[in-house]
Amino acid sequence: MSWANPLSFLPEPSPLLIVLSLLLVISIPLILHLIIYNTTSDTLPSILLVGPSGSGKTSLATLLERGRAAFTHTSQVPLIVEVSLPVKTTVASSRFRSPNDPTWEVTKKLLIQDTPGHGKLRHYAVDSINKPQNLQGIIFMVDAADLSADTSEGPRQTAEYLHDVLLQLQKQVTGSKSSKARKEMPVLIAANKLDLFTALPAPTVKSKLESEITKVRKSRSEGLMDSGIGAKDLDLGTEGDWLGDIGNGDFKFSQLEEVNIQVKVLGGNVTGADGSEVKQWWDWIGGVL
Repeated sequence: MSWANPLSFLPEPSPLLIVLSLLLVISIPLILHLIIYNTTSDTLPSILLVGPSGSGKTSLATLLERGRAAFTHTSQVPLIVEVSLPVKTTVASSRFRSPNDPTWEVTKKLLIQDTPGHGKLRHYAVDSINKPQNLQGIIFMVDAADLSADTSEGPRQTAEYLHDVLLQLQKQVTGSKSSKARKEMPVLIAANKLDLFTALPAPTVKSKLESEITKVRKSRSEGLMDSGIGAKDLDLGTEGDWLGDIGNGDFKFSQLEEVNIQVKVLGGNVTGADGSEVKQWWDWIGGVL
């Protein structure tokens, strides 16, 4: 053995060992890639579309599906459409994927489930909330022009429906017997018809709905009191029918963050003289996928 070369005592590597080593070097990263990034399932992620009649839900669903809004009428049954995110819209869960990844296009597909807004047909929305199928978020459509009319029933009825949707989500957390907390549920309040002169801007829509929900909470608690339920028997705890923080203070959407409900209000318009403007809504959808 020559001391000039300290590695000279090692045996010569066989061709088979070299081939196996190369296969391991190549295959391990590929296997890890499939495990980490290949997260798609047979069920596409879904977004639930709810809101009062006339707010533009079905028009939005057709716009997202076809790239243009279609003439619609009052929905009587749910509508499910498959849509693909625009090229420039980034999917939050795929921000580290390469565009050459074969699963790249799949991650940009989703289902939009439109539900009827009529009061007697809102059980479809409740069922979808209680029995979600890969539900990633909820879009609550509102008519921003209708909310500006204080003399109409629109603001109150819209707030009542939104109150009930948020309360149902809250109960899924507070009423759950499981110690495992539900994942965050993003809720977008899509202030539609901002192209109209009478429409309220998104920040005003937010404050308006918070104010109206405050009134809904108060009127419903007073209704229970008037029905003969005493103050000591009235359950306004986290497991009761009280949305947000307990007490007589004003309601704020930020109160729901404690139960993993993230509410955002963004404006846009499905139709209009200058076309549609829904980029902010697309970006929100991409951010929750």
